Amino acid sequence: MSKYRFESIFNSWRHLKYVLKKPITIPFNHIFTKKNAGYLHDNSIIKTKDKLISHPRVAADNMRGFHTNDWEECIGCGTCEDICPTEAITMVERMDVKEQAGAHQARPVIDYGRCCFCALCVDTCTTSSLKMSKEYVYADSDPDEFVIMPEALWLGEQVEDGWVKDETSDLLDLKRVEMEHADIDDRKQSFVEIVRGYSKEYAKQEAARCVECNVCTSSCPVQMHIPQYIKAIWEDDIEGGLRQIYETNPLPGVCGRVCTHNCETSCAIAVRGEAIAIRWLKRYIIDSAPTDMYNAIINEPVSEVIDASVAIVGAGPAGLGAAYYLKVMGYKVDVYEEMPLAGGVMRYGIPAYRLPDEAIDKDIDFIKSIGVNIHTNTRVGKDITYDQLETDYDAIFLGTGFFKPRGLNIKGSDHEDVIGAMEFLPKVRDFERGKLSLSDIDVKESIVVIGGGDVAFDVARSATRLQMLKYGKSDVKLTSLENEDALPASMDEYIEGGEEGIEFHCGNGPQEIMQKNGQVTGLRLWECLCIFDTEGKFNPEFDQDCEKIIEGKQVYIAIGQSPDYEYIPNQLKEKITFERGKIKADEFGQVEGVEKLFVGGDILRGPDLISGVADGHRSAQGIDAFLYENAKKEKVSKNIKEMRLYAKENTPEFTPKQKGIK
Repeated sequence: MSKYRFESIFNSWRHLKYVLKKPITIPFNHIFTKKNAGYLHDNSIIKTKDKLISHPRVAADNMRGFHTNDWEECIGCGTCEDICPTEAITMVERMDVKEQAGAHQARPVIDYGRCCFCALCVDTCTTSSLKMSKEYVYADSDPDEFVIMPEALWLGEQVEDGWVKDETSDLLDLKRVEMEHADIDDRKQSFVEIVRGYSKEYAKQEAARCVECNVCTSSCPVQMHIPQYIKAIWEDDIEGGLRQIYETNPLPGVCGRVCTHNCETSCAIAVRGEAIAIRWLKRYIIDSAPTDMYNAIINEPVSEVIDASVAIVGAGPAGLGAAYYLKVMGYKVDVYEEMPLAGGVMRYGIPAYRLPDEAIDKDIDFIKSIGVNIHTNTRVGKDITYDQLETDYDAIFLGTGFFKPRGLNIKGSDHEDVIGAMEFLPKVRDFERGKLSLSDIDVKESIVVIGGGDVAFDVARSATRLQMLKYGKSDVKLTSLENEDALPASMDEYIEGGEEGIEFHCGNGPQEIMQKNGQVTGLRLWECLCIFDTEGKFNPEFDQDCEKIIEGKQVYIAIGQSPDYEYIPNQLKEKITFERGKIKADEFGQVEGVEKLFVGGDILRGPDLISGVADGHRSAQGIDAFLYENAKKEKVSKNIKEMRLYAKENTPEFTPKQKGIK
């Protein structure tokens, strides 16, 4: 018997019973009652016409009708455009959208002539701002009227949601692939790096979470090509990733460990989940790249080499950043550093458990390999004068940083057991390198640290390790004006510090360093009511009735550092404008009134490693423009002299007769 089912040809005749029945017809204007639809055709206004939006109707819960989009939630990341299989979505710039970090000013426009209503755009939306309504009826004779911006379609009218993604349909992986960390008990007793780093498998898994929206780039001070190098990891192209990184950041091994990672704060995935581990993925590329791979990434010749030289004072992030870019541009670059090792605060301020020497060396060795000369143990103003630099070089960049500890003007602060952060941390680094022994660093059994920033945590956590090595136990207390939920330190520092046993006394202000028989015994604190006054100036107020004393035999002050300008001649200081300890300069770091002098880093905008690198880049651009203009002027002047000499040598002498003189 055939597998097909056969039915009588007369079965269809049963429909004839409807022939004489009156059809049910609903007038079109009964279905469409709203006259407020709109469409978008330009970049500034929404045009409205007598288009008609359907009156709300009952539809299935997961109805896939026209889209809705919440402008307040949408960040313009464009993942909807990227995933659309019919290319029905286009991101359009909107100048009436407020510009803000971590977002683009674009919004999606949908061509409903192309849209297949598959809802992939909804399921991949990073913020869940894009949804599909239950409204699906719309009519017009002009096909262009179906290219619509969802916001313009509804113009504020509330419509019932249809398709909304849930945990099952959500296409984004919102959970980060965690980085392996050293065990808490083990890490407290050594300065071995805490964060172990991604394996190849884990790095690719984390890279796969990136939607390549490029929102993060705008929040990065050096505008790194973040989506590009993350994509290179996914494609297992380490050399390609290395090239992308070095186009914008010459200290990636350092930044892959201790960067403030503003980019992760702005990550589109972080709106609903955990941000992509951008910093750790950068570190993965640098740690994975063999030394010989570096030789291939800087080969492009400079278009026009200018015969000029630049002196850089300070081999910190800003100085090294400027040196790298200036050398790539073709200039002769000499860096002068007073310490035995280049790196500045990276080398002498950040502990090895966060930033080992090997990572710093790898970055600096590459900068040296392209021809940058770094002169260590050379203090400007002592081993070489500033005037000598001015004579020998065509431009000078200052990136000397903040290394002088800032004191605390309270009773007892002049005691020898009251120690500044930048007196202590360089000794810790020298201990880690084997240049000092444990007995060379006077660390007491109980310690109080004043400050709430990353430096304060560096001091507290380093002291914890030294105590463990010396006494087998730790007793470190940390106090700050800020409450625990408002600490300026990174969350990683706060969490890991707490895990390592640091005791917090936040939200209090130090009033007196207590002493007995000439020895420090503790710190008197009053509760801090506010830190800034109504005008935003630093002016803390305290409640002296809420007083407590915390015990400690040593007090470390980590409330900030100040600059050292002793190397700058007095006659030059008179030309420089100082604002709250920093040097005033233009956007390219050029100091007003001293045209060949440029500055960057701490002395320009305050301490921040990645911002220092950005300053170095901008100043390199400013120096290049300055030297290029000078070279053009010199060339024009030289050409004029040569033309005059040529004319003089090749023009015949005129006799009076030839000149018509009788």
